[in-house]
Amino acid sequence: MMGKLIGERLLLMVMILVTVIIIVEAQPKSFLINCGSNSSVNVDGRKWIGDMAPNNNVTLDSPGAVVSNATFSGNSIYEPLYKTARIFTASLNYTIKEVQGNYFFRFYFCPFETVDYNVNESSFGVVVNGVKLLSEFNVAGKISHKNVNLKISGKNSSSFFLIKEYILDVDDGMLVIEFVPSRNSFGFINAIEIVPVVGELFAGSISKVGGGNLNLTGHGMETMYRLNVGGPEIQSNQDPDLRRIWEMDSSYMITENAGSGMKNSSNITYASANDTSVAPLLVYETARAMSNTEVLDKRFNMSWKFEVDPDFDYVVRLHFCELMYDKSNERIFRIYINNRTAVDNLDVFVRAGGKNKAYHQDHYDSASSGMDTLWVQLGPETAAGAAGTDAILNGLEVFKLSRNGNLAHVERYDTDGNSGSKSNARVVWIGVGAGIASVAIMACIGVFIFCFFKRRKESSDTKNNSPGWRPIFLYGAAVNSTVGGAKGSAGTQKLYGSVASTRAGKRFTLAEINAATNSFDESLIIGVGGFGKVYKGEVDDGVPAAIKRANPQSEQGLVEFETEIEMLSKLRHRHLVSLIGFCEEKNEMILVYEYMANGTLRSHLFGSDLPPLTWKQRLEACIGAARGLHYLHTGADRGIIHRDVKTTNILLDENFVAKMADFGLSKDGPAFEHTHVSTAVKGSFGYLDPEYFRRQQLTEKSDVYSFGVVLFEVVCARAVINPTLPKDEINLAEWAMRWQRQRSLDKIIDPLLLGSHCPESLSKFAEIAEKCLADDGKSRPTMGEVLWHLEYVLQLHEAWLNMDNNTQVVQEHSNQDEEEVDLDLKNATD
Repeated sequence: MMGKLIGERLLLMVMILVTVIIIVEAQPKSFLINCGSNSSVNVDGRKWIGDMAPNNNVTLDSPGAVVSNATFSGNSIYEPLYKTARIFTASLNYTIKEVQGNYFFRFYFCPFETVDYNVNESSFGVVVNGVKLLSEFNVAGKISHKNVNLKISGKNSSSFFLIKEYILDVDDGMLVIEFVPSRNSFGFINAIEIVPVVGELFAGSISKVGGGNLNLTGHGMETMYRLNVGGPEIQSNQDPDLRRIWEMDSSYMITENAGSGMKNSSNITYASANDTSVAPLLVYETARAMSNTEVLDKRFNMSWKFEVDPDFDYVVRLHFCELMYDKSNERIFRIYINNRTAVDNLDVFVRAGGKNKAYHQDHYDSASSGMDTLWVQLGPETAAGAAGTDAILNGLEVFKLSRNGNLAHVERYDTDGNSGSKSNARVVWIGVGAGIASVAIMACIGVFIFCFFKRRKESSDTKNNSPGWRPIFLYGAAVNSTVGGAKGSAGTQKLYGSVASTRAGKRFTLAEINAATNSFDESLIIGVGGFGKVYKGEVDDGVPAAIKRANPQSEQGLVEFETEIEMLSKLRHRHLVSLIGFCEEKNEMILVYEYMANGTLRSHLFGSDLPPLTWKQRLEACIGAARGLHYLHTGADRGIIHRDVKTTNILLDENFVAKMADFGLSKDGPAFEHTHVSTAVKGSFGYLDPEYFRRQQLTEKSDVYSFGVVLFEVVCARAVINPTLPKDEINLAEWAMRWQRQRSLDKIIDPLLLGSHCPESLSKFAEIAEKCLADDGKSRPTMGEVLWHLEYVLQLHEAWLNMDNNTQVVQEHSNQDEEEVDLDLKNATD
């Protein structure tokens, strides 16, 4: 009897154990893939398996190439993942079996230099089970703009990395992730994270702004923004179930002090048991409420602005938790999405069911054609009888919805750095056409008057208009004032050039360009930039020219092309590269400049076989570039901010006269009543103004910061970002500033300068560079002040050279006199 009882108990235990095993195996698995490695690493408490490790449940159809980034440095918890990458020049597939259900897909990218590949020029696409996630994607280009999951490891960091996140439904048990390089390019990937969605993350149907509903079933989604409103950044290990990163919201607010932060971490619970996976409780412990509600205008709102991809639809998720009031009708407000009312009379206490109850709302906004910004605003409900005109928000997420199995958007950027598309340009031209049509209709109404003036107009056109073509965007009143004269004192520096009319240069035909470049002969290439390749050619009967041809795969395009023409058509200065003309034919965008025989300043500092510049030549080059920038900042009504100051954009002519070049990213300065221009971040790694990066507020002092980096580059003769160096030397600005603060910059200068420079001039030069790199833009000098000090440094060096030469002459005379005395003595002896 006892044996039978024991047997039954053993059988029951076995059945329970089998049931547990079945349940565990039925749970969706996470897949953490460390690309470019055959070993595993532990990151944030989890094991990431190398994509070439044995028995990793991942099939890789082709190995591609493996690269190592052992010098990566930063405070990211994902640092070990960024030390290896897999590079592919042909299609690369990862296949994973036994995958079923909804998953978060995260792709980790960290661009770094390798011997054989320049990742800044990579371009590729990503497709998951037929859903296109990325197309012609350039990681470095994306990082140069403000992006949702961009993580910067510290101020002036040398380590930049990007995480792209998607939510997809896998319903056939098989997962295929395909990486596809763009034509004549390549791609790379550092890590892939696939995490199952826990709980009910999204309801089947959500409300549409303006009325109606949308069923989310069948839609893929991309996480565009995820913000912890009013609180600090939440790292992925603080959201253990879904490993999400929650950014701070302050950089997205139009007016940050419109909402003040608040915190209450006691007794917060979810309003619904189904909401536990929606967001961690940390999100609901902090919030942002309206500031000074007793005195604010009733129309005042807390506002957040986001750059989005045009021609897609978006889900906006708002997280709420009433942290202060313990009864209803204390805080009632409205929610606006893209200037339309999404919710009115919202009382979080009532909706959530009490104080300290975590609650969320989803809203679907159908994008207008060409829309590239999304606004979320919270403001008082003026018609309600709430105790205060107040609003509150704890968290905010923005998700992009797929259209016909597509989430990819090939980005183009306007002069403000905002995402746009070619459709935007078409809309503009349609508007221009409609305006012209309206004028024509009005002219028809006044047909007799039109006929009367027609003959006079034709006569005037024949007399005054020179042949050629002017794009519509270049029309406008000519600027009649000129600025000329010689150098003045600091602060009253007079300019060497003049402001030209808005008329562009010559319009070249494509046949003329082909003849000038021998049909774009590769042997004539003299440079490659973000816009495209630059060829040396001859135009107009032998005039040498630099001919820049747009690359269709480039992040830069029509907007930069138009900006370059517009800027150089209204500016003329000895220290700005002159535009000869342009070509816009058969989808080509080509710019023709004066030829600069000695190339870029950088090529004479390092990385080439060109003879090194003397200290005097380097000072003169810096002074020339400073004159050009000073003219940009002061030579127009509002001034012009270059926005891409670096040594590759400072060119030297046959006499080594320095001139600023590449104005495709340039921006008009702020209007008279403003202190800055609000714009997304554009520029080059290592030269970016950290204040501009943090606040997205562009000023002339942003150029000053970049010029300060140029000064250190000139004296140290090394790249501004060099990941092959030790960790504390990777970023030139940080490294040089550490030595300069110790007043020991002379220990790290270019060895070729040793013994051939005036020590005092170097000391003053270093002080100028240090001031340019001040964290606070207001503490930096103007370009006029920088120019004055550089000219003083040159004077010190020239005085030192003259003194040294005089000493040498005196010594030579002394030696000659001694020889003559010796000769006289010899003759007397004889």
